[in-house]
Amino acid sequence: MVREERSLGDLFSELAAETSTLVRQEVALAQTEMAHKATKVGKNVGYLVVGGAVAYAALLAIIAGIIIVLGMAIPIWVSALLVGAVIGIVAFFMISSAAAELRKTDPVPRQTVETIKEDAKWLKKELT
Repeated sequence: MVREERSLGDLFSELAAETSTLVRQEVALAQTEMAHKATKVGKNVGYLVVGGAVAYAALLAIIAGIIIVLGMAIPIWVSALLVGAVIGIVAFFMISSAAAELRKTDPVPRQTVETIKEDAKWLKKELT
C-alpha cells in the first residue's frame, strides 16, 4: 500500500478552497434564514397596519354616534355605537394577534450561528 504524500502547500491550498466554499455556504444559509424571518415579520406588520385602519374606522363610527346623540336625541345613535363597538372588537383581536406573533419572532439566525460554531471547531481541528 503506497500512501500519496502531499506537500504542505497543497494541503493549505485545499484548506483555503474548502474554507472559502464553507464561508459562501454559510452566507447563503444566513440569507435564506433572514429572508424567511423578514417575510414573517412583514406579514405581521401588514396585519398591524390593517388592524390600525379598522380601529380608526371604529373610532369614526363611535364619534359619529356621539355626534348624533348630542345633535338630536333619536335612537339612531344606538346603531352607530353598536357598529363602532363591533368594529373596535375586530380591530382589537387583529392587532393583538399580530403583536403576539411579532413577539414570538426571533431575529437572530440561530441555525447559521450554530453551523458557524461547528465550522470553527472543524477548522481548528484541521489546523492542529
